[in-house]
Amino acid sequence: MDAIEELKKTRLMVLARGVLKDVLLKAVEAIADVGVTVFESTFDHRRADCVAENAEKIAALVAAYGERMAIGAGTVLTVEEVRAAHAAGASFIVSPDSDPDVIAETKRLGMASIPGAMTPTIQNLKGPLPHIPLMATGGVNPQTIPEFLSRGILAVGTGITIFRPDLVAAEDYEGIKALTREHVDAIQAVGR
Repeated sequence: MDAIEELKKTRLMVLARGVLKDVLLKAVEAIADVGVTVFESTFDHRRADCVAENAEKIAALVAAYGERMAIGAGTVLTVEEVRAAHAAGASFIVSPDSDPDVIAETKRLGMASIPGAMTPTIQNLKGPLPHIPLMATGGVNPQTIPEFLSRGILAVGTGITIFRPDLVAAEDYEGIKALTREHVDAIQAVGR
């Protein structure tokens, strides 16, 4: 499944960091049921084994949902992480910066590269660069989605406003599904 094409259609990427694999698999089932088709499993750099740990999650997600979702890796900082994500079956890489080595390896391996950049304001970027598709992350919730999308953003990405820590800890998959529905509804209300 092509992550960029799915982002163009659904305009939503959901991500998770630090969620145990078994809980993550059930939570991703809940968001898939609401129509999410792009999911990012984020490297948790607080863990000494973050590369192996996230590669294991990605492989499990691809095995379970690879036919229904584009599965990728996030907070990718090194070429080693790109390679581990690729070997696990990831189809895209999200990085918090624009590291040329990470981008080049991602492209060499045939994955979509979604590098990060600081955005002073959406208008300052979209004005001179209207041809570059942008995804907003940080501060994304059902209340802010209409403003982001109305300013020309291609898609939004969020984790904590869907995988809320209290819901994850309680393994409240219906609560996660309800929050996902709020995000999807906010996107659909904006239209194209």
